[in-house]
Amino acid sequence: MNDDAVFRALADASRRQLLDRLYDQNGQTLGELCQGLEMTRQAVAKHLAILEEANLVSVQWQGREKLHFINPVPINHIAERWINKFERRQLSALSALKKALEGDSGQ
Repeated sequence: MNDDAVFRALADASRRQLLDRLYDQNGQTLGELCQGLEMTRQAVAKHLAILEEANLVSVQWQGREKLHFINPVPINHIAERWINKFERRQLSALSALKKALEGDSGQ
């Protein structure tokens, strides 16, 4: 898996928005994904191609329709490699400390 391609794909807010839409309703066509977006059809297609290259989106042809599906495996791989190595207990303790300090500074 190419972590760099995944990070590059996730760096763009429009691509993250497309992934969010696929998370909410998987298996959408290009036309369905374009609905309600302030992007051209060509821009959405370009973003989807980048997501496909990063293996974040897979496609399945159903007759003449190309359906897009989110692939959570690369995101999980990044979470395991970059996020989960920090222990949840330590992060929770730091978060609690930050909240306590911010609460005290407001008084």
